Amino acid sequence: MRLECENGCVRLRVSIGVAMVAMTGLSGCKEMPPGIPLEQLNPQQMHGHAVFQEACGRCHSDRTSQGLHGPPLLGMYRKPYLPSGAPANDERVLATILHGRNMMPAFGDKMDPQDLDDLMAYLHTL
Repeated sequence: MRLECENGCVRLRVSIGVAMVAMTGLSGCKEMPPGIPLEQLNPQQMHGHAVFQEACGRCHSDRTSQGLHGPPLLGMYRKPYLPSGAPANDERVLATILHGRNMMPAFGDKMDPQDLDDLMAYLHTL
């Protein structure tokens, strides 16, 4: 709706409903596509999935974009940044797993190198 002011200025009124629809469209709110199906994982990735379920699955979801106690990890390597704001690369992910961050405990002394390698291989499938 267009309204003329007394001094000749033009005001546009937009209904709240139209504004909300526009904001939703601009926000880019999309569901992350699924990762590689479990039945298509190789043996290393399958072992990494088992490691994830044991060590990470209590706090992080891997197959949905719903968070638990920690952020969901679905698509973590398909985004430029991790939820922490750090770059989504192996260096930052490994550092977080090994040394912890904020509420996440360190797993450096709880995981052997093969489990860690397999977990990283699995995270790349999400």
